[in-house]
Amino acid sequence: MNLQQFERNTAVAVHDNSLMQVVMVGLGDEMFALDAELVREIIDPVPATKVAGARPFLPSVINVRGNVIPLADLRIRFGMPLKDNSAETRIVVIEIMISGDPVLVGIIADRVYEVTEISKADVQQTPRVGMQWKPEFISFITKWRQEFVIVPNLERILN
Repeated sequence: MNLQQFERNTAVAVHDNSLMQVVMVGLGDEMFALDAELVREIIDPVPATKVAGARPFLPSVINVRGNVIPLADLRIRFGMPLKDNSAETRIVVIEIMISGDPVLVGIIADRVYEVTEISKADVQQTPRVGMQWKPEFISFITKWRQEFVIVPNLERILN
């Protein structure tokens, strides 16, 4: 490999590191970007079973391909108004680490827009005031198509 090839390959690697593949989902009027590496599948709503004594934002469990997994409603965690399921409602199944163990969790999304890439170069600092959500629930804020998008810290939110 000559110097020009090395520089070209290095430039590509740096460019690739500045992009993050995400799944864009809607909750209420807000749009969130979920790290695509966490997403295992996106399914239509399935019957949920309420769990007595469960945490308010993890009120039920669902059966996904024979596995019983908790179903999270982030609208409750974020203090957003609840909404009935619509034709666009989906469950995004993610795998996160909780206490060192991988855990599957279903997240109710009012809508799944698309899988896309966002630039880490456009990361904005999370404002400490004026935000509807606790700052520790937000990994970072970035721009996507001229709009600000929140990348939630799902491990903190669900733990």
